Amino acid sequence: MSKKKILIVDYDAKSLESLEELFKAKGLSVVKASDGLQAYEVFKQERPDLIVLEAMLPKLHGFDLTQKISSETKGSVPVVIVTGLYKGAQYKNEALRSFGASDYFEKPFDKNRLLGSVLNLLQDEIDITDDLPSPDSVLDMVSQLSSLDSPPDTKKASS
Repeated sequence: MSKKKILIVDYDAKSLESLEELFKAKGLSVVKASDGLQAYEVFKQERPDLIVLEAMLPKLHGFDLTQKISSETKGSVPVVIVTGLYKGAQYKNEALRSFGASDYFEKPFDKNRLLGSVLNLLQDEIDITDDLPSPDSVLDMVSQLSSLDSPPDTKKASS
């Protein structure tokens, strides 16, 4: 499996640094952005496997960015929202249901829970086709199996 790349987006430099250390310690490649528009540009250029972002972002709100990325990727790139402002079940439910977020954390958050969520989401998005045989090899195998299952020639058996 190739090294997974995540995009971290937060207007707060300390939060960016803290999250970068957390994820790099687990062997993940990290790219960063400090506002919503920059994050969208980095997303298009870098094609990260997952995004962790603050909901309250300058230039393009985190909820809008989540919805834009979720829509464009048809949900194939998980977006985890981390926020200090939008607290409560109504915000979490809206982020998950309406905007396409994969998970939602309120600050201060449990770093182990966030890390666990990110690692699980990265596992879920692994391309299963890597382990599947090619269509031609499947057809060959079916052909070979069907020739083994054909009934014995009855004329030879009666002689």
